[in-house]
Amino acid sequence: MRIISGTLGGRRFDPPNNPLTRPTTDVAKTGLFNILNHNFDFNGLAVLDLFCGTGNISYEFISRGAGEVIAVDADLACINFIKKTCEKFKITKIEAIKGDAFSFLDRNKKTFDIIFIDPPYAIETIDQIPDLILDKKLLNDDGWLILEHDAHHKFEEHPHFLRSRNYGTTIFSIFTNEIKAKSDA
Repeated sequence: MRIISGTLGGRRFDPPNNPLTRPTTDVAKTGLFNILNHNFDFNGLAVLDLFCGTGNISYEFISRGAGEVIAVDADLACINFIKKTCEKFKITKIEAIKGDAFSFLDRNKKTFDIIFIDPPYAIETIDQIPDLILDKKLLNDDGWLILEHDAHHKFEEHPHFLRSRNYGTTIFSIFTNEIKAKSDA
């Protein structure tokens, strides 16, 4: 795997072979960050990466200038890999936390500019995640919640849904704090 762009662009990392992780592909990651580049100045952004796996998305945010990334995953091997990779690349702005994502959300008091969530696609509560985040007011005013999922989940009717992008088996649905206006049609 590689970091696509920014100060660490081109750097490669070899995550452990872990059947529990499903790293976001370079094609999907490139597409997502192209969208983000047109909507955000990365400098100083506060980012939460839930179900972070091996840190693929976290590294990309830091490489592009995010001020801090909190990366949360329940798998100790993933957290140890992130810490080792941060040491190797001299990254100091990623805080890797081992823990259940939902427990983290219950006790977290910070707010974020971008919250990226890549849960297991089969997780039973995936459809509840946008409401959980937005109800807790963890997203800054102009922030985005980005949920990675597959075609089995549809969010277009969610009142906070902004847009989605489909990259084969990977779909990113984006939500904001604003409630979209209902059409009269």
